[in-house]
Amino acid sequence: MKLLPLAAHFAAVSLLTAGSLAAQAPDGQAIYRSECRVCHGAAGKPTQMALNLHRGIPTFDSTFFSRRTQDSIVAVLNHGAGTDMKSFKDKLSAQEILAVAKYLKETFGSGASH
Repeated sequence: MKLLPLAAHFAAVSLLTAGSLAAQAPDGQAIYRSECRVCHGAAGKPTQMALNLHRGIPTFDSTFFSRRTQDSIVAVLNHGAGTDMKSFKDKLSAQEILAVAKYLKETFGSGASH
């Protein structure tokens, strides 16, 4: 009879732990909006201001992402690209960088219009 309350306790703790872990997962879209949108635009198309400053900024679309893996996106976020794209390794955690890479690949690499 004592096993049932104990099992219920462990089940409740497991649900609470799983919920708190999910709540802690970084939001790639929110990070993109706060860190990347200024240059890369809300829909993956560089802003005119960004193009005036950095002529080589690509448009994020399915063609761009068809040639890139999620790991290659992580590498650019970690190390930067050329002189214009700065590294984010000192600003974002590894989990946040991965969340942004996943968001980019899933959102702009799918071929869906934005």
